[in-house]
Amino acid sequence: MPLSRRRFLSHSLHAGAAFGAVSLLGAPAIVLAESRRPVITHGIMSGDIQPGRTMVWSRSDRPAQMILELADNPSFKGARRLVGPTALPVDDYTTKLDVTGLGDMESLHYRVRYAALGDERALSEPVMGRLRLPPSQSRNVRFVWSGDTVGQGWGINPDLGGMRIYETMRQVQPDFFIHSGDTIYADGPLQESVTLEDGTTWRNIVTPAKAKVAETLEEYRGQYAYNLLDDNLRRFNAEVPMFAQWDDHETVNNWYPGEVLDDPRYTEKNVSLLNARARRAFMDYMPVRQTADAPDRLYRRFTYGPDLEVFRLDMRSYRGANSDNRQTAPGGSAAFLGDAQLQWLLDGLRQSQATWKIIASDMPLGLVVKDGERYEAVANAESGRPLGREQEIARLLEGLHKANVQNIVWLTADVHYTAAHHYSPERASFQNFTPFWEFVSGPLNAGTFGPGELDATFGPEAVFYKAPPPGQANLPPSAGYQFFGQVDFDADSRELTVTLKDTAGASLFEKRLAPS
Repeated sequence: MPLSRRRFLSHSLHAGAAFGAVSLLGAPAIVLAESRRPVITHGIMSGDIQPGRTMVWSRSDRPAQMILELADNPSFKGARRLVGPTALPVDDYTTKLDVTGLGDMESLHYRVRYAALGDERALSEPVMGRLRLPPSQSRNVRFVWSGDTVGQGWGINPDLGGMRIYETMRQVQPDFFIHSGDTIYADGPLQESVTLEDGTTWRNIVTPAKAKVAETLEEYRGQYAYNLLDDNLRRFNAEVPMFAQWDDHETVNNWYPGEVLDDPRYTEKNVSLLNARARRAFMDYMPVRQTADAPDRLYRRFTYGPDLEVFRLDMRSYRGANSDNRQTAPGGSAAFLGDAQLQWLLDGLRQSQATWKIIASDMPLGLVVKDGERYEAVANAESGRPLGREQEIARLLEGLHKANVQNIVWLTADVHYTAAHHYSPERASFQNFTPFWEFVSGPLNAGTFGPGELDATFGPEAVFYKAPPPGQANLPPSAGYQFFGQVDFDADSRELTVTLKDTAGASLFEKRLAPS
């Protein structure tokens, strides 16, 4: 039975007792040697929130027991205590706990500590976080999305105050954040300084892990640890739950299963092996929920109250090889989402009772994304009938149209500029679908490119975009072309307003969508 707020504050959790909960207030008043106390090294995070539950993540500097305190108030009056997993070298001292039984709580305040093994009195300094849980009844909701962190040679620049866009997003006080992929750039080493076109110098903080491409599990983990050196990101993580996706750069640029690398920077050429290490590092360092039946599966469905449902896709793990993308039969080398994920998405959208269905897509649908002479995303630059990977999208759109599923919005990143695309059958070669919007945003802290070419198979129109001037590419974050999107649901009108913003928080484009 879910805990009500009253029961939550008046009872300690049975699961906590089963874990052997440690009393944090009962330790004798002794002076502990600093060397015996664990240290929280990279802040705290929450994510994969659902009604009455959330994931909580942190990292210790040594073997230690994770201790979690939960309350509905910032003073932690009447707090509940849980004992979480043990931080061990096998997980790079990261721990995460799936906290359940939060009932009808609206705001959750949480505090993480680590206790030294064998001496529960030797405690780390606490790190505190907070979050809003999904509502049981309709209310206003705000969330943000974007992608692409520390890419194309642009890392944490202390001269600019680090990755300031995360602070801008924090200040709009979102309920949650969708990271649309490229959470790291494992294939993008950093240099300590880069001379810009105007003669000024961009300066990067550089760690050993960021001095080369990642190949080992330790090196992949080091990519995530690097990003968490940024004060802005750690503050953001402590206040905003994340739905984390991945794309290619978590492993290597434009990868697909079975690929053999032709890149002299790598001693390991087997991309499937590199990806196994990369996936483990992602799971270690992101607050994603793992289940016993499918511990490595990333595509999931998240209900956020009665009006919003988020469908997080994985467009990387089940695809066929990048090709000319003009296969006439589905599946095989034309696979993109794969049959199981595609059917899961179609069934979930048909069943959803939410007013708005948000598809968190790590790649855009109609933008042409090249991989040399091959194609990396859905579109194939041939504006005719659906071919190659387009066949899966056609099957999805047609199935939703037949079932009269309304109010679907696609959110994505990947292409390193921001745009609003409207898809309509009247402009399309394939016409058996209901019109919809796709909004693109990013990067968060990476090079800026674009705009891209649109393929007319599904009738997209670029209603708005902002990208670098013609002839300019890989502009640094200091050039001002870093973007995120903000989505506001109004409980009274049931309208969804999507706003595209820049690092300064300026609104570049706004679209208000009325529910059908």
